[in-house]
Amino acid sequence: MVTRIPPRTTRQPTRQRIRFRLFLASGAAATAIAAASVIPLSPLLPAAPQAQAAPNILNAPKAPKAPMAPAAADGKKVLTVAVDQSVDSLSPFLAQTLLATSVHRLSYEYLTNYDAKDASTIPGFATKWASSPDKLTWTFTIRDDSKWSDGKQATAEDAAWTFNKMMTDPNAATANGSFTSNFKKVTAPDPTQLVIELKKPQATMTSLDVPIVPKHIWENVDDFSKFNNDKKFPIVGNGPYVIEDFKVDQYIRLKPNKDFWRGAPKFDELVFRYYKDKDAAVAALQKGEVSFVSGLTPAQAAALGNAENIKVNDAPGRRFFALATNPGAKAKDGEKFGNGHKALLDPDVRKALFHAVDRKTIVDKVFQGHAVEGQGYIPPRFDSYFWQPSDTQKIDYDPAKAADLLDKAGYEKNGSGKRVGDDGKPLNFRILCHATDPNDKAVGKYLQEWWGDLGIGLEVECLDNVSDPWLAGNYDLAFDGWSVNPDPDFVLSIHTCGALPATAKDTGATDNFICDKQYDDLYAKQAVEYDVAKRTDLVKQIQSRLYDTGYMNVMVYPNAVEAYRTDQIKSITTMPEAAGNIWGQDGYWSWWSAVPADGTGEASSDSGSSTGTVIGIGAAVVVVAALGLFFMMRRRSTAEDRE
Repeated sequence: MVTRIPPRTTRQPTRQRIRFRLFLASGAAATAIAAASVIPLSPLLPAAPQAQAAPNILNAPKAPKAPMAPAAADGKKVLTVAVDQSVDSLSPFLAQTLLATSVHRLSYEYLTNYDAKDASTIPGFATKWASSPDKLTWTFTIRDDSKWSDGKQATAEDAAWTFNKMMTDPNAATANGSFTSNFKKVTAPDPTQLVIELKKPQATMTSLDVPIVPKHIWENVDDFSKFNNDKKFPIVGNGPYVIEDFKVDQYIRLKPNKDFWRGAPKFDELVFRYYKDKDAAVAALQKGEVSFVSGLTPAQAAALGNAENIKVNDAPGRRFFALATNPGAKAKDGEKFGNGHKALLDPDVRKALFHAVDRKTIVDKVFQGHAVEGQGYIPPRFDSYFWQPSDTQKIDYDPAKAADLLDKAGYEKNGSGKRVGDDGKPLNFRILCHATDPNDKAVGKYLQEWWGDLGIGLEVECLDNVSDPWLAGNYDLAFDGWSVNPDPDFVLSIHTCGALPATAKDTGATDNFICDKQYDDLYAKQAVEYDVAKRTDLVKQIQSRLYDTGYMNVMVYPNAVEAYRTDQIKSITTMPEAAGNIWGQDGYWSWWSAVPADGTGEASSDSGSSTGTVIGIGAAVVVVAALGLFFMMRRRSTAEDRE
């Protein structure tokens, strides 16, 4: 039974928030929970054929035998992954939530992939690529051993059609249009050759994170703004898994693609199940009903640390957790909208607030050591792009300086100790908070205390759906966060003037309505710079400029805290190889490589460089239990909403 996703429509007067793909989310410890249950299968699937070299697998320690989860009626082995996020769309042209894009990474091939070892570029749908001397023409050789799950050959024509559709239909460019906006012409001279001509050089040509779809299926779609790809199953794809069934806010079910060129996954079903109550998911892990949980809070991680047959994985994250201020929401046509506090248009007021944020306390008390103090926009996990402010530039914890900046900005304390403006009104702000994220709530309480000492009032507005007020510009501050790709272009692009909505009634790719000419100039330079050292320097300059504007301030970089049952999981690929995460990878490595504890053989890997722990599972099923209204737009309901 499939319940159709509501069609996407333009919301009025509130704008619908459409996001490009990115590694979504604030990464706070209470982000999407993933849980997996292993159900015995008989007989076991045959081992996947090796493509090149087998990955380096991190084997789980042997543990005493424990009862397995109850067997499915048909004897299939099922891995159930629990999440606390809705699927915004099953259309890869519209999907932007982490869960949905993760499912699409399992269902469709991209031209290139990221090596699980170090996130370097490796072959995907394309086996090799080359550019012309002027970098304006790129030729990709498309593999001849990839088939669509309906048996038809996947060819360069499918890739050309995918890109051309995004270039000619704005609705098809909703999720990933930033990658094709610079494309001049895309052709497929033959089934194994794809040629992309550019208007100007483009530094992201080897990291085009765009799912390639089958032309013979998608050319029949009329309106890409409303088609959610949720009516006919199984959904034709060429990735390691095939989407077999879906029910809104209940589940998505996938099965192995037996013809996948790297080799089929080992299991019969993969299920991502919705748990609104994270403690319930942890309890299910403890009882052996699920075998993998991610997004653990410090208390949950501590409770599981000494539990029998459970291993906690605490890895450096690729997300940042930040404060974002409303810079004055506006559209490209200049129309302003929303009700953001005008005091925040003053950079001194914004910086005063950030000077009154004690990051060390947030790391120690809220995340209890499972995070690193925030500095630049890109997390230290991406060391080449990681930037730190200079000593004179740094906005550190200094309440006295914060008070001085507020005094100079004209907001002095009255007899009651409240900051007031020239109009005599007290300085009170609102901050949007994700109701399902305990880190938002905890930090919100600290901000009320710290800013209260300055004489500033703060209302913490915790909502199940923060998208509506955010899209409409009806907020003062917000807890914000994204996951960052190995190539940072996308996460930088969402702060450009070009990402603003065309009009107040339209949708934009902007994160926070920032529009700064100096930032845009730097972004444009890095986008066409192929020299690695020069581009890296430009990316750091961009972060410096964003930091100086004071529109957003990164508080911490949360760790990826996960746990799995060692009596159900033999091994699973982590990314990166050293101290990597399992959930939310830049590829399909974890779920594709998973091997159950009862043994089905080693997973194969074309990259030849994945180290991790594989969870034994079968075909993939994503289950999302129905709790509340399914929002067709990308929701900011949890920190994991953005890829």
